[in-house]
Amino acid sequence: MIRIGQGYDVHRLVTGRDLYLCGVKVDHSLGLDGHSDADVAIHALCDALLGAIAAGDIGKLFPDNDPEYKGIDSKILLKEVVNRVKGAGYAVGNADITIIAQKPKLAPYIQEMREVMAGLLETEPDRVSVKATTTERLGFEGREEGISAMAVVLIERK
Repeated sequence: MIRIGQGYDVHRLVTGRDLYLCGVKVDHSLGLDGHSDADVAIHALCDALLGAIAAGDIGKLFPDNDPEYKGIDSKILLKEVVNRVKGAGYAVGNADITIIAQKPKLAPYIQEMREVMAGLLETEPDRVSVKATTTERLGFEGREEGISAMAVVLIERK
C-alpha cells in the first residue's frame, strides 16, 4: 500500500537571521523569520509526510507558541515526523521538494541538500529530489520578501 502527501510553507526574509534550506546553511544576507530556524523546505516536507499518514500538520505537532520549539533546528522536527511515519508502519518511497526564491541561487547547494534530506528520511539520495526556481521577479518571492517551498512524498507500507 502506498500513500501520497503534499506540503507547502512560506516564511518572510529578514535581516539578522541565518538562512537554512533543507537543513543546509545557505550563504545569504537575509534569513527566514520563524519560531524555529524557519527552514521552509523542511517544514513543507514535514507537512507532506504528516499529510500522508493523516496526522495533521507541523503547526499542530510543534505549535509556534510552545517555548520548547523556539529556535529549534528543523532537522529535529523532521526526524520526529519520520519516526511517526515509521510508527504508522510506513517508510519513505521518495520525496520531491521545490524551493521558490528569487535569491540566492541555490544550484551550488542542491546536492548537499539531497544528501541531508536522504539521511533524515532514512533513504537513498536518488529517492530525494530538491529543485529551485524563481518567479521571474513576480510576487513576494520575486520581490525577495520571502521564500516558499512545496513538497510531495510517497510512502510505502513496510
